[in-house]
Amino acid sequence: LRAAPPHCHRRTALERVEKFLSEIYFTDCNLRGRLFGDRCPPVSLSFFQTPRRIPYDEAVGQEFRPAKVGDSFGPTWETCWFKVELSIPQAWAGREVHFVWESDGEGMVWRDGQPVQGLTKEGEKTSYILTSSLKESEPHSLTLYVELACNGLFGAGKGSMIAPPDPDRRFTLSKAELVIFNRDVYELLVDLEILLDMAQLLGEENQRSFQALYTANQMVNMCDVTDPSTFPAARDLAAAIFSQRNGESQHTIHAVGHCHIDSAWLWPYEETIRKCARSWVTVVRLMERNPELTFACSQAQQFEWVRTWYPGLYTQIQEFVAKEQFIPVGGTWVEMDGNLPSGESMVRQFLQGQLFFQEQFGRICSEFWLPDTFGYSAQLPQLMRGCGIRRFLTQKLSWNLVNTFPHHTFFWEGIDGSRVLTHFPPGDSYGMHGRVEEMLKTVKNNKDKGRVNHSALLFGFGDGGGGPTQKMLDRMKRMSDTDGLPRVQISTPDRLFSVLEKESSQLCTWVGELFLELHNGTYTTQAQIKKGNRECERILHDVEVLSTLAMARGGMFQYPASQLQQLWRLLLLNQFHDVLPGSCIQLVVEDALQYYTEIRRVGARLQEEAVQSLCRELLQPKAGSTKSTLVLNTLPWERTEVISRTGPAGTETLESVSVLSPQEDGSIRESVPDGCYANQFALFDDVPLYWDAWDVMDYHLETRKPVTMLLKPLEITLAGGLRGSVSFSLQIGKSSTLTQEIILDATCPYLRFLTQVEWKEAHKFLKVEFPVQVRSTNATYEIQFGHLQRPTHWNTSWDWARFEVWAHKWLDLSEHGFGVALLNDCKYGASAHGNILSLSLLRAPKSPDATADIAHHQFTYAVMPHLGSFQDAGVIQCAYNMNFPLHAVPASSAQCPAWSAFSVSSPAVVLETVKQDRTHQPEAVVVRLYEAHGSTVVAWLQTSLPVKEAMLCDLLERPAAQGRLPLEQRGMRLSFTPFRVLTVLLLPPA
Repeated sequence: LRAAPPHCHRRTALERVEKFLSEIYFTDCNLRGRLFGDRCPPVSLSFFQTPRRIPYDEAVGQEFRPAKVGDSFGPTWETCWFKVELSIPQAWAGREVHFVWESDGEGMVWRDGQPVQGLTKEGEKTSYILTSSLKESEPHSLTLYVELACNGLFGAGKGSMIAPPDPDRRFTLSKAELVIFNRDVYELLVDLEILLDMAQLLGEENQRSFQALYTANQMVNMCDVTDPSTFPAARDLAAAIFSQRNGESQHTIHAVGHCHIDSAWLWPYEETIRKCARSWVTVVRLMERNPELTFACSQAQQFEWVRTWYPGLYTQIQEFVAKEQFIPVGGTWVEMDGNLPSGESMVRQFLQGQLFFQEQFGRICSEFWLPDTFGYSAQLPQLMRGCGIRRFLTQKLSWNLVNTFPHHTFFWEGIDGSRVLTHFPPGDSYGMHGRVEEMLKTVKNNKDKGRVNHSALLFGFGDGGGGPTQKMLDRMKRMSDTDGLPRVQISTPDRLFSVLEKESSQLCTWVGELFLELHNGTYTTQAQIKKGNRECERILHDVEVLSTLAMARGGMFQYPASQLQQLWRLLLLNQFHDVLPGSCIQLVVEDALQYYTEIRRVGARLQEEAVQSLCRELLQPKAGSTKSTLVLNTLPWERTEVISRTGPAGTETLESVSVLSPQEDGSIRESVPDGCYANQFALFDDVPLYWDAWDVMDYHLETRKPVTMLLKPLEITLAGGLRGSVSFSLQIGKSSTLTQEIILDATCPYLRFLTQVEWKEAHKFLKVEFPVQVRSTNATYEIQFGHLQRPTHWNTSWDWARFEVWAHKWLDLSEHGFGVALLNDCKYGASAHGNILSLSLLRAPKSPDATADIAHHQFTYAVMPHLGSFQDAGVIQCAYNMNFPLHAVPASSAQCPAWSAFSVSSPAVVLETVKQDRTHQPEAVVVRLYEAHGSTVVAWLQTSLPVKEAMLCDLLERPAAQGRLPLEQRGMRLSFTPFRVLTVLLLPPA
């Protein structure tokens, strides 16, 4: 008879099992040291190096020279191609053989001209399985190529992950060999890891903890690491524990493979293409061995990259999409920033994404997938619903610095009343590893216990790619239904949301924006990217309007649909959530600015072609030699503006400019309180806790220093005529200068500040402040297709956590009968505290781009005092006017008749977009309008374009059921509720 084991001391037993599994201690005699058997070096190893990212066919034709393990390669961003000739020993027949590769950089194995395996040590992927059981018929000699990127999973930061890349980093090859992989040792290791985690994490008060610990201890007793025949009995002990089932009330975790790949961040766009291939080919290999594996994958742009550069891999992905294992999600072109893109840009993210998924995979996405974005506009629910999406997944609000968000599963309601079912994985991560700790956290952390009993767990390495591993899957197989742990099932987003929908009757609703209480420096960082985004949004808007009108006027003009799609896709790519926010390295900034230059260049040409076509159709020949000007307005209301300078310059020196507003009784109201200065520049220290380019901390407000050093006093630069202006220059900080021209145009209700800054600061934050004689507990900020209010006080932690917020073209502070608005042409960061309106102008972070914003900047903002509400005063229209200048075209010897293509009867409704229908029906036109005031209103849309039929569509431009609009004398009758977005398809006569 075998003696009963002595009393098991908890600490010694735990540490005994730990050492039995250790990669560091006692590997000469523990189980971990037996994972690999015999080893065999390559027959030969050679390489060549290139600064370019080249295709396989070009690479294999290069001249390779000898290399060896231990060599270092580089510098950063170079690519090394290795030719590896292998010969598997005959004695390894029947064994599982791996090719092991360990290096600092990211690798891709190529075999027979195809990518077959990604290799990234940081992502726990260091081997390529050559055979699971070597057969005589299998090749024993073969040649592999390894494409090694000289960057890590998270780029090449010098000293810390987010530091600027080290340009001189070297990347060492530490292993390249054939090995026998002992699968039985591996399975036993996974068993013991799970049991050890259960013993440690379930706690001393939990009976199940001791059951797991005693079982693990017995298994160690039973195992003779030199005798694999002892392993099955030990595994039977583990299986007995894992097979003890849960009760029916246990929480169910829906585990979905995932691989968040930032489309650019600490590496350039070009490297992301390879990251996608490395990650996704690894997923395909896993799916071949694990038919239960599901993998959710977002971002149509990344699918398009792989389709273009890796067509063989893409074909395999399509096959697994058809099997519903590789699951496209998100419905957008990229995982865009959730705050800064315009409303139309957000629509195009969905339009381009959903059309791509429909064309490539025969379906659109039903879930919006945006796990890592820095806040979420309150207009997103309506945009999702309009694009065929009723479900939303993210987790980023778990990063809140001040307040803990109160839900993980809830309904999110936007400013128009649209609602979407929203789920935050309670583990607060999109990169889980399938550990016991993560399962327990998912249940413990869930803020909606009792309301729903299902939640998501996204597993796989992310941000820099990588994705799931076999070990993650094997861990979760053991935890599928084990007493003491939540149920774990490999699932899909659709299965999860379907069961959440069934359980949704008790869910709470969150109304308004999902504001991330962190990363609010991203509203300002990399000002040139922000300016490029706003400018290119305008360019594409104008090109579409003018091209549509040129097409509708007849003639030979062809709408540039394919070119516009290419330009939109470039703009949408730059709206990725680490590019537009400015939280990227210098290489990415250079790429982004180059894309904006391309949009400007091609956009200018397309605009010129449309204008010339319109001129030919609109201008009527006139005798004589008189000169005239054709003025084109791409906005849907009449405008009276100064489009050229007039009047002589002056030299008179002034002390200040007053901002006055006429009142209804004929009196004059000063907009700025006595003793205060408007247009006051202030410099703040800007040293966040860690996330340099991302964060502005609340304590920066304690370091305010007014900018008062004049370099050039205020003087009149233009007097008389239709425009007057004054200018001055300031010294900012130690080495920066600001020059400003303050411009007042006749008939213009706002005062413009044309600003140029030579910015050379480090860790400083420049703002401009406008104290105003207005009292209100809330300020209003423009967002996509509407506006919302935020408090001007700091009563609660939720209030003061919004010390720095975002806005689009305007913000306004109003009391009854009077208010003041700030308009801008390319800024997003803002705040309103008490009676001070503030616009954030420039930052100077040093990570991850040490050169961020050190450049010449030009931008314009404006102050607009007004009577009545901002709606009645036309603040919204004025902000559009400032961002969309008129087009003045010289037109000699011609008459320029007034012609209006569209008009809308209500000032509450903005006609935002005019474009060709996406199906490219000849001369079919799509127009998009939204209610901007926050009112319920009926508006008549009139057009001089020939229209046979009009119908309402969704945002994907699919006609709505019963969406036909009668064509009446006053036009088309459109009914709006507050902030509703409507899309109308106009079909021309046959």
